[in-house]
Amino acid sequence: MNTLSRRRLLLAATSLLAAGGAQAQSPATTGLPPELSAELPGARPLGSATLRFFGLRVYDARLWVGGQPPGADWTAAPFALELLYARSLKGAQIAERSLVEMRRQGEIAEPVAERWLGNMKQLFPDVDAGDRITGLNVPGTGARFFVNGRLRGEPREADFARMFFGIWLSPRTSEPAMREQLLGLRGS
Repeated sequence: MNTLSRRRLLLAATSLLAAGGAQAQSPATTGLPPELSAELPGARPLGSATLRFFGLRVYDARLWVGGQPPGADWTAAPFALELLYARSLKGAQIAERSLVEMRRQGEIAEPVAERWLGNMKQLFPDVDAGDRITGLNVPGTGARFFVNGRLRGEPREADFARMFFGIWLSPRTSEPAMREQLLGLRGS
C-alpha cells in the first residue's frame, strides 16, 4: 500500500478523533484536558503531532502520560491520546476507517470486527472543527473515550484498546513519523 493510500486510511480511521470550519487550537496552546486530571494523575504531555492530508490540517494529537512514559510494551501503561479536530468528519466514517487501520495491527475475526465497528459507531459522533476526542488506555481492561470532556463510552476489551491505540502507537502504524513525535522520540 502506498503512502497516499495509508494517509487516506488513517484520515478516515481517525475521523473518530477529527473536525471542519473554525480553526482548532494547537495542542501546544491547550492545557490538560479536565477529564484527565482525575483519570490520569500527574498527567503530562509526552509528544504531539499534526495529521495533514493534502496539506490540510485534519487534527492535532497529543499523547498524555502519568508516571512512566510508555516503553516497548506501550499497551501496559496508562496514557491518553487527545485529538483536537480541525475539520468536520462523520462519526460513522471515523469508525469505519478506524477498523481499517486497526486491521494493520493484526488479524481480527469477522464477528469481532463487526462488534467493534458497531461499538465505535456508537462511541464516535460526527465532529466539527474544535471538537476534541480523548481516548484513555486502561491497561489490561480496555479504554475510556471522552468527547469534549464528557464520558462517551468504555469498551472493556484489552484487545480492542491495543489495536485502536495501535493506529497511532504501534510500530505497524501507517504514520511512523507521527508515532515518533507522539512518543517523544522525534520533535514535532
